[in-house]
Amino acid sequence: MNIQRNGQMTDNMERAARLREVFETLCERNKDTPVIVEGKRDASALRELGLQGEILMLHSGQGIYDFCEAVSDKFRRVIILLDWDEKGESLNKALCSHLNGHWEEFSAFRELIKILCQKDIKDIEGIPKLIRRLEANETIWQ
Repeated sequence: MNIQRNGQMTDNMERAARLREVFETLCERNKDTPVIVEGKRDASALRELGLQGEILMLHSGQGIYDFCEAVSDKFRRVIILLDWDEKGESLNKALCSHLNGHWEEFSAFRELIKILCQKDIKDIEGIPKLIRRLEANETIWQ
């Protein structure tokens, strides 16, 4: 029996559904537009969520400037999906500055994901687990 407390169950299911919608659209865009993430675990999380296109890892041994130069030489457009913790926000600001003109069209992806994850998580790697938890109507303490 499902007992609904203050609409939390419905809200959780709606958030999970919206996150899935965002990632379905992101999967489509990723077919011809690379996604930039911080590291391997973020890339793995996006693969788990269905992305099959190119995923570029920022922490691959290059400095930010060299990374951005290589990206802008190779790609016309990119999707930036960095964490929204303090470090991620700082890196995101630097990337956006260096990749000016390449990412703006897709900036809504990161903002929507941040809003839908609310304060539950602050990183890309935690999204698959969050979606599963929201869909199962589990509480944070389980």
